[in-house]
Amino acid sequence: MRDITNIATDNLEEIVEIGSNFKIVVTGHSMLPLLGFGRDTIVLRRIDDTEDISNRVAMFRNERGHIVVHRVISIQDGVVTLHGDGNLYQIEKTPRKRIIALLESVIRESGKEISCTSPQWRRKERLWLSLPLWARRYTLAILRRWCNFRDNKR
Repeated sequence: MRDITNIATDNLEEIVEIGSNFKIVVTGHSMLPLLGFGRDTIVLRRIDDTEDISNRVAMFRNERGHIVVHRVISIQDGVVTLHGDGNLYQIEKTPRKRIIALLESVIRESGKEISCTSPQWRRKERLWLSLPLWARRYTLAILRRWCNFRDNKR
């Protein structure tokens, strides 16, 4: 029997109207340290093919049909280049039409909601992305170990 979450994500584009917000629980660690460290829930807004997505965190459906949430790095000739903040080397490319939604806010495990356009959030993004590669690599190794330890305790 299929999980209701899988059915919903398989049909996400049909279920959520353009302009509507929806929530999804973060399940991976590819956007560490900004997303996924706790049991974060993200609020996304469904967009159309014409909205500006430069330098934002976007949700897209990859070529295998999986839903992925990563940062937009560049857009050129209708092809969007993305990568996860916690993926130091892997870069993904997808047609612009596969971009489904933009990250609007994050609801932390404590219930606190943080807007992704707030100065506080933007500072955290700039700080993380400005760190040298070696510093991000070691920070991510520690965070991943902590996440694995925490998840195994539950």
